[in-house]
Amino acid sequence: MSSERPFNVLFLCTGNSARSILAEVMMNAMGAPRFKAYSAGSQPNGRVNPFAIELLQKNRLQWRALRSKSWDEFAAPGAPELDFVFTVCDNAAGEVCPIWPGQPITAHWGVEDPAAAEGTDEDKRKAFLPRVQPPAQPHPAVPEPAARETRPSGTDTAAQGDRRQ
Repeated sequence: MSSERPFNVLFLCTGNSARSILAEVMMNAMGAPRFKAYSAGSQPNGRVNPFAIELLQKNRLQWRALRSKSWDEFAAPGAPELDFVFTVCDNAAGEVCPIWPGQPITAHWGVEDPAAAEGTDEDKRKAFLPRVQPPAQPHPAVPEPAARETRPSGTDTAAQGDRRQ
């Protein structure tokens, strides 16, 4: 591993209580040390969903330091310089986001909200199950990008029989 800083990733949702929290934890568990994840919300509801915490506990993932927080923290001076920002709910994707320092790559990755599940506690608990699977290893190494194979012009075997002009 080089001495370069990890890629900083921010997952956004409206309430920052379930989807973005779970994404933060999973990225930190599976992507360290190459990635450092954070989460925030446009209108944080002030608490992490108890079923999200239960799921994280069950899978022995770090959860104690989690809190529901505003995305404004990541647009303020002194915030981590972000490399990637993902919205994980359609509401946050449609909102006007702050100007992120460092001009990160942004994308929307829509995920159904398990915190919106209604019914019994067991119904609500089930809504979280397909969202997170425990990592195969506590901190698997993220492979280095494969080097692009280059060949001298005219030696690409895949193109030998198909020389279209």
